[in-house]
Amino acid sequence: MLLRHARSLLFLPASNPRAIAKARTLSCDMVILDLEDAVPDGRKEEALANAVEAVAEGFGSRLSAVRINVEGAPSHGREMVALKASAADYVVLPKVENPRQVKDVFSVCHKPVIAMIESATGVLAAQAIAAAEGCAGLFMGNNDLRQDLGIPPSAGREGLALSLQSVILAARAAGIAVFDGVFNRLDDEAGFESECAAGHALGFDGKTLIHPSQVPVANQVFGPDPQAVADARRLVEAATGGAERFEGRMIESMHVEEARALIARADAVTA
Repeated sequence: MLLRHARSLLFLPASNPRAIAKARTLSCDMVILDLEDAVPDGRKEEALANAVEAVAEGFGSRLSAVRINVEGAPSHGREMVALKASAADYVVLPKVENPRQVKDVFSVCHKPVIAMIESATGVLAAQAIAAAEGCAGLFMGNNDLRQDLGIPPSAGREGLALSLQSVILAARAAGIAVFDGVFNRLDDEAGFESECAAGHALGFDGKTLIHPSQVPVANQVFGPDPQAVADARRLVEAATGGAERFEGRMIESMHVEEARALIARADAVTA
């Protein structure tokens, strides 16, 4: 699966073997083994060993990633060196605020980096970060970003709108994937579905998650609509080149490319 086709990207503590085992039974598109916020300082080394072992065993058809600790943390260097020789598909780097951070991790790990944008400085530098050597995608870190912007925890996402769109623009300009941030209220399924729909409408490829119960909704909302896929297949089959009429509307090459992209996404998530 290509990164941009992923719908559901699940964070789980690399210090929790039971959660790692359960992830192999879930329908998420990416498993992200977390070495950062989810792991106490005293268990960082254990978590790193678990992560390396887990990605070696693999997660079936799911993509795998490891979120390392922030630049300057005591374990940051050890984690980069360990992941270089690991089977992880991606390295997730938190709190990115400049392209050098991405380049440094890529130069050591030799693995594509997903940069987390979690501050005002990161948002303003998103275009340069997205274009950095080794950057494969961007994650929104909405919790930290809210705090940095001074947005009350009880507020909606209105205050994040410019930041979200700016990061999407940066990713699209660089031709890389981009994913919405996590939703914290595990008992609010309606709110989670609504936020997924809003993120999908903005242009995010998928959503980062913090609980297995969120996977089905993310897959449904960010997955291609069956009717839209069927329409796309008919459009591609009918197109002969140039501007022409198709089922009551005008289409051109742009619409054919869009239809092919939708079909590729559908094929990827149903394979």
